[in-house]
Amino acid sequence: MSLLSVRHLKKRFGGVIAVNDVSLQVEAHQIYGLIGPNGAGKTTCFNLITGLYNADSGEFALDGQMYSPQKIEKVTAAGIARTFQNLRLFKEMSVLENVMIGRHVRTRNGIWAAISRHRKARAEEAETKRLAWHWLEYTGIAQYAHYRACDLAYGHQRRLEIARALATDPKLLALDEPAAGMNAAEKMALGQLLRRIRDDGKTILIIEHDVKLIMSLCDRLAVLDYGKVIAEGPPEDVRRHPEVIRAYLEGNAHV
Repeated sequence: MSLLSVRHLKKRFGGVIAVNDVSLQVEAHQIYGLIGPNGAGKTTCFNLITGLYNADSGEFALDGQMYSPQKIEKVTAAGIARTFQNLRLFKEMSVLENVMIGRHVRTRNGIWAAISRHRKARAEEAETKRLAWHWLEYTGIAQYAHYRACDLAYGHQRRLEIARALATDPKLLALDEPAAGMNAAEKMALGQLLRRIRDDGKTILIIEHDVKLIMSLCDRLAVLDYGKVIAEGPPEDVRRHPEVIRAYLEGNAHV
């Protein structure tokens, strides 16, 4: 059974059909990539799956359960955590606090319990902090836990977004161009981290413009062009697909 199943997804903006009858099957414990030329519809498709946009039509199932991605918080509660191409951190808060905030979707005690410092609320806060430390250590930035998020180097801010997403305990980790703005060494380190996340049992859906990185990273790829899937499969098969070469890879001859 697929972890994520998307069937007949459509989205129109005015007279433009951005996503046109897209179906995807993402198996568990894979890194699955969405690629395509600019304007192909991959970002719109990604935003539909993660609740940033509402689809005109289509069905979504996560781990065999149908879900309606109408709001990001509901999608997160269902088990999908995402990052953004443009960093969305709480810049003046500490690195540790940013990750603890990510965990709130899994907490049970309400605001009154927190204000009154009820025993259960204190225990839950302690567990939230413990898990936040775990994910900071996992992503290699625990030494910066008490820094303000805005004081981190850019590559570490990217890792912080991933740590915060992991703190929600997602079934699917959805990454929107996580290597954007990174240098070659940072991209290599990112690739190692994402492979580790996959090998430790998570499933990753990723959009990335660095074709060389995504070809080396993904277990499977879907290539979109003009809102439609034109190829899907392992990277080596996709790389040789005639429509992919015509639509996309000719402009990336170094791949």
